[in-house]
Amino acid sequence: MQSLPTPAAAEALIRQRIAPLPVESRPLPALAGAVLAQSVRAERDQPPFDRVTMDGIAIASEAWRAGQRRFRIAGTQAAGARPQPLPAGACLEVMTGAVLPPGSDCVIPVERLAVADGWAEIETDYAVEPFGNVHTRGLDCREGDLLLARGTRLGPPELAVLASAGLPRADVCAEPRIMVVATGDELVEPGEPIESWQVRRSNSYALRGALTLRGCRQVAEDHLPDDPAVLRERLAVHLATHDVVVLSGGVSMGRFDHVPHTLRELGVTEVLHRVAQRPGKPLWFGVGPAGQAVFGLPGNPVSSLVCLVRYVVPGLQALAGLAPRPPEVIALGAPFRVKPALWYFLPVQLDSSPVLGTVALPRATQGSGDIVSLLGSDGFIELPPGPAEFAAGHVAPLYRW
Repeated sequence: MQSLPTPAAAEALIRQRIAPLPVESRPLPALAGAVLAQSVRAERDQPPFDRVTMDGIAIASEAWRAGQRRFRIAGTQAAGARPQPLPAGACLEVMTGAVLPPGSDCVIPVERLAVADGWAEIETDYAVEPFGNVHTRGLDCREGDLLLARGTRLGPPELAVLASAGLPRADVCAEPRIMVVATGDELVEPGEPIESWQVRRSNSYALRGALTLRGCRQVAEDHLPDDPAVLRERLAVHLATHDVVVLSGGVSMGRFDHVPHTLRELGVTEVLHRVAQRPGKPLWFGVGPAGQAVFGLPGNPVSSLVCLVRYVVPGLQALAGLAPRPPEVIALGAPFRVKPALWYFLPVQLDSSPVLGTVALPRATQGSGDIVSLLGSDGFIELPPGPAEFAAGHVAPLYRW
């Protein structure tokens, strides 16, 4: 019997079969969270001039070294105003962000001055230094320097850099259109009447929430019964209108697990089915005829959420053209024993240890259907196959919810 792939091997298979989405141009206000499909270089030196960093007066430090402590205020240099030269032996009042007046080379903060009758006197114990309180031209970067590389995800600092580079818009990877599909006759929408043999539809809300928190804005959802005809009809529509389809339930080996067969009928090529892990062993992944990424997650809520974080999220990174990055790692804060001969995903709560720093405290569930035990947890760590006792301090990859 062929051995099942490890979680790392399964992730690699998924990444290998996913092609990045097309590139689109978007205006600057619509770029938050997007992934750059171009490089960005500095439009000019930053700062583009010797920039005043404190309200005060600008003087020539040579005059101070010559013993001058009292200066006539010859004018004001405001931020955004054309620079005016410094008259000999005088000072100019300057504002934060202004150009350092030509002829001056330092700024004395207003707090260290006595100002009266158009004159400014420097405190006797204040030491003046050339270019004190001045952000000199080109200190941050020079014109033409590479600021942002292709594949960078755009957060607040990156957006500020884009704007400073003079770009009103940028080329980015298109946002994926994602459909989350819950399957199962037993599922009942919250707020609707429910029988004792039924369960609430909860997976879709957890999966959609995890995607939304990661910046996915085009996420829709559907609920389909365990009916092959209905599955085929609705999944055909979803495949035609979405880049990613994430299904929950119907992917195991049971009599009513129709999802893998139905997807194959719709032209989705199976890449993997089942991974050597617990929970979430029945994970399914395939690629649609137009390159759609199709994930079949197990129906139990813990399994479903774990598989979304461990496999769908890396798949979305591949769609955005992002290269894989090493996972975050953390030390166990308490010992834990792994029994199954499979990779084990252990829910954890982050805490602080005086010896180890931030640590992961085990928060094991009662099974893959026990979503309640995840309350208060921050994510899960990945432990290699047991049986093995992992001591406090053991370092493992961490995946946050």
